[in-house]
Amino acid sequence: MKVNRITANISTNDVAAAQRFYGDVLGLDILMDHGWIATYGSLDTMTIQINFAEQGGADTPTPDLSIEVDDVDAALAAMKAAGFEIVYGPADEVWGVRRFYVRDPFGKLVNILSHL
Repeated sequence: MKVNRITANISTNDVAAAQRFYGDVLGLDILMDHGWIATYGSLDTMTIQINFAEQGGADTPTPDLSIEVDDVDAALAAMKAAGFEIVYGPADEVWGVRRFYVRDPFGKLVNILSHL
């Protein structure tokens, strides 16, 4: 058996609200859009990862999602410019990541990170 993709599902009454955060700011592609469901990802690569955690590290709450980016500081600047709530960081963590937490349009806690 081979797992090709694992995605988190966010419940919302406004699917289109995801475009600004996930499409415009993070630059993800719309992989599927049926109106009642939209899938964002990368047309270039798919990775498989799911985390189970008691906390988010550094005694922070466990985030709903973790998104690795190539430039965490550029992502932070874009999120701030777009008016999204930064709730933690930026921080260089002892386990080798630079990250921040942000609230997405649905109130979900998102961990945006890059490896140091």
